[in-house]
Amino acid sequence: MSGPSSRPSGALPASLTLVGAGKMGGAMLAGWLANGLDAARTCVVDPQASPETIRLCEIHGIALNPSDVPANDALILAIKPQGLEGAAGLLDTLISPDTLVVSILAGKTIADLRTRLPSARAIVRAMPNLPASIGRGVTGAVASAEVAPAQHAQADALLKGVGTVEWLDDEALIDALTAVSGSGPAYVFLLAEAMAEAGVAAGLPADMAARLARATVAGAGALLSTSPHEAGQLRRDVTSPGGTTAVALAVLMREGGVPDLMREAVEAAKVRAGELSG
Repeated sequence: MSGPSSRPSGALPASLTLVGAGKMGGAMLAGWLANGLDAARTCVVDPQASPETIRLCEIHGIALNPSDVPANDALILAIKPQGLEGAAGLLDTLISPDTLVVSILAGKTIADLRTRLPSARAIVRAMPNLPASIGRGVTGAVASAEVAPAQHAQADALLKGVGTVEWLDDEALIDALTAVSGSGPAYVFLLAEAMAEAGVAAGLPADMAARLARATVAGAGALLSTSPHEAGQLRRDVTSPGGTTAVALAVLMREGGVPDLMREAVEAAKVRAGELSG
């Protein structure tokens, strides 16, 4: 598995069609435009495009739901996974032998896409997480054997429009990645909830406890994202022997505590991701 980077390593495709322009698709489009995507050679297909995406298309002169959609260099699938079956016939007409297909459809494997889109050859399956909607996401991606080096670089540039990318050598690892980063934001939100509730139990006003928890989680996350040190080192740095943090961590890290629960949670999510694939 290759390392992450937040900088696009290749040029964006010369022409592109985005199918599905909800919150995630719209965020991706905004990121691509900021990185130099040619709006004149971009199409967006979504009868229910979000108001933000409609406005983005108007500002940049992007063709929204044109009557004639060409088979562009790249086709990005950002529709709901359950919509693939019904849209497959139309989508297949948008694919030429040289089209790079990038799918962010949760649970849809490369084999699934190949079965439903027989014209597709070069396929990248990607799994972004929720912070991608604000350009701070992490995306796991795997490429089919037919993806040429130039197409791989294009996919890398596209996915880095919304954050960092981890390229996987084995598609089977997507389920584990989904369990860590795909579902991971919910784990962090739960931590903030639990901290706020504990603050109330300790005597703080509810609104103050919620603000403290939110700001603490956000600040710690920002520090983690900019520090050269591993999470474990940062934890040790903030923990004075015999101090308040040390006694609290002793509770959280005891047998059956957070580390054990997290392993159990990630394993459960991984298994469920495998069950949902297909």
